Amino acid sequence: MSQIIRRIGVPPSHRGSTGGGNCPDIFELADGNFAVIGREATDALDSDLPADASRADYERIVVITRETLIRAKADIPDA
Repeated sequence: MSQIIRRIGVPPSHRGSTGGGNCPDIFELADGNFAVIGREATDALDSDLPADASRADYERIVVITRETLIRAKADIPDA
């Protein structure tokens, strides 16, 4: 597994978290992939996936807030 090299977006405390920073977050990994911390929602959303989408048994659907993604947009590389 690759290492986290940087946060994408702003820390949870800059998005209003007062609970010790345990909120959705996005990180860039050394191998160029991204890791996401979010609320686990596989059971709730799995049946709603479009017909052309699927997930492997080892994959989970996680939910992050809209603000988390919008505040990360400027840090997401174009390529």
